[in-house]
Amino acid sequence: MRVIAGIHKGRQLKAVPGNNTRPTTDKVKESIFQIIGPFFRGGKALDLFAGSGSLGIEALSRGMDYCIFVDKHPKAIKTIHENTSLLRLDDQIEVFRTDAYRALAAVAKRELSFDIIFLDPPYSKISYADLLEIIRKEHLLNEDGIIYCEHDVNDELPEQVSGLNLIKQTKYGGTIGVTIYQKM
Repeated sequence: MRVIAGIHKGRQLKAVPGNNTRPTTDKVKESIFQIIGPFFRGGKALDLFAGSGSLGIEALSRGMDYCIFVDKHPKAIKTIHENTSLLRLDDQIEVFRTDAYRALAAVAKRELSFDIIFLDPPYSKISYADLLEIIRKEHLLNEDGIIYCEHDVNDELPEQVSGLNLIKQTKYGGTIGVTIYQKM
């Protein structure tokens, strides 16, 4: 696992030890970043279910100013800290050990909003509809902001979500589905 492009291009990232996380492959990461923005001119990202932090780190490498990483597993939190420290990103990040719903409530309370939100939960364990509704209701996505959803290839995410346009829905291999929404 590595950073694909940007100022940290080619740098290796540590994976979370064990089998509880499923890192986004380099191939999928490269493909989705060509869709959501090969490079950014600042902005804020939220990486829920962050695992190793690979998606948020990729966004920072490509020009995002700031990223909040959220995961409830201690090994994931430790790995995020190791990866971001290795790349000297500590002043551009916050890391929280909590579940996604509490994290969304906390960022809403702080009145934060994001240019990119990464949703890559354990497959078939979280309701994307619930997460998307909270994001919409709490105004957590900036105008023209992107929500990236990685899911089991057999999961069908809604084509119509209030306030969001479906901009891409695709499959990678036999196991990974990706759905990308943009705020209207």
